[in-house]
Amino acid sequence: MPLTYNDDQRRAYLAFIDRIGMGWVKVFDGDTDFYSAAYWDLFTYLWRNKTPQRKTDAMSSITGVKSPLTASKYIDTALGRGLIVEKDNPSDARSKLLALSSPMRAQMDAFFDDAVDEMRKSASGMSALGPTPDGK
Repeated sequence: MPLTYNDDQRRAYLAFIDRIGMGWVKVFDGDTDFYSAAYWDLFTYLWRNKTPQRKTDAMSSITGVKSPLTASKYIDTALGRGLIVEKDNPSDARSKLLALSSPMRAQMDAFFDDAVDEMRKSASGMSALGPTPDGK
């Protein structure tokens, strides 16, 4: 398989990912407990879905863990910190619904704005580091 990008471009990609990662830690005021793929899965799943989601679906969104018990622990931690909220499901009394708390949704909105800015800056500088497949 022929390679498409050079090492400088790959390093620029890693620098971009590092900036995004630092932005993710900033969402949690520097608390690195949430610097985890499990929380990324959970919070982005809830952010994508503007309506509250069934707790079992939110647990399934945490793809890095296979145990429902482990997924439940991540959810319990987020609930305990007030990052997500839980309420009864009016359609099914046997299940609960989860959503991002209003402050968490606002923090994630700001995070994604910053991330898109970083992506745009990185993309515009990529061609200066060498040839790109599209010649731009």
